[in-house]
Amino acid sequence: MKNDRQPAVWFPAVRCGSGADVFTKRLCNGLNAIGIRAEITWLPLRAEYAPWTVPIPKPPAWANIVHINSWLHPRFLPQELPVVATLHLCVHDSGLIPYKSRLQALYHRHWIYSIESVNLHHARCVIAVSRYTAKQAKAAFDIDEIEVIYNGVDCKRFTPAQRDKPHSPFRLLYVGNWSVRKGVELLAPIMKNLGHNFKLYYTADRQGRHNRYPLPTNSLNLGRLSGEALIRSYRQADALLFPSRLEGLPLTVLEAMACGLPVIAADVSSLPELIQHRVTGWLAMDHTPSAFADGARAIASDPIRWKAMCQAARQSAVKFFSEERQQEKYVKLYLDVLSREKFYS
Repeated sequence: MKNDRQPAVWFPAVRCGSGADVFTKRLCNGLNAIGIRAEITWLPLRAEYAPWTVPIPKPPAWANIVHINSWLHPRFLPQELPVVATLHLCVHDSGLIPYKSRLQALYHRHWIYSIESVNLHHARCVIAVSRYTAKQAKAAFDIDEIEVIYNGVDCKRFTPAQRDKPHSPFRLLYVGNWSVRKGVELLAPIMKNLGHNFKLYYTADRQGRHNRYPLPTNSLNLGRLSGEALIRSYRQADALLFPSRLEGLPLTVLEAMACGLPVIAADVSSLPELIQHRVTGWLAMDHTPSAFADGARAIASDPIRWKAMCQAARQSAVKFFSEERQQEKYVKLYLDVLSREKFYS
């Protein structure tokens, strides 16, 4: 086994169009940018639910670390290299039960749980993207040691617009999938509560859905956004409306904060780890339309407070959630794994 001190990281990953894909691409690109060799081997989606139909890829000869998403089937793990596994969301969290279909619940319990259990007990190091996710995973898998490394955002690309006051009407933005876990059924009653002084700009999800819950006339569909179009949507908004019920650690919130947007969210799961109430956003104490509407009004009613929140959100993203900080922590972790491998070899 290769035990060079310099990490060289291989990412075998199932392409599923989720935030985990974004995480993998950004981390791989970031590592290469700082001189750490890294490469992704993308597997088709069927590798998740029918792994025996997909050929096993060989790791590059130069690799000395394998970094996986915890859902990757163990069939694709090389036995001769140390594995680092990242947990993006603990789907075995009891808080998710009301938002799963019966089929999803069975799939998670009888297929994904066994895959993750093998991976997490085999991995040299397990990382969770938030303290909340680590806590839930420790309980679900009876694991004591889980590192926490927050997701990072490119604060050089995701930057604020220069404005001293919000728009009129006040512009809210929703970016995300149209699932009950994300709280999308609350968007319509929130906007009806807020009325004509507020306007919601919202995206379609990765399946192109955007009308599962019809929205009132003070709402505008932006379609599916990515790249520079997504960054422009953040810059043109005044606050992010994010009524999700449970999150591992949402990239959307980090991107919005990097663009100087206060975030209106609920005081649940990992969100309080990102958002400081009345400083970088508003944490609703209950999951009701009126609680989110009250937060939007509180931010919009005072341009000085709004401007201070915009600046604080940006500063928090740069200080705690930058890609540079994430990369630094992963490189340190890789080095630690390699040093332990060398010691025991």
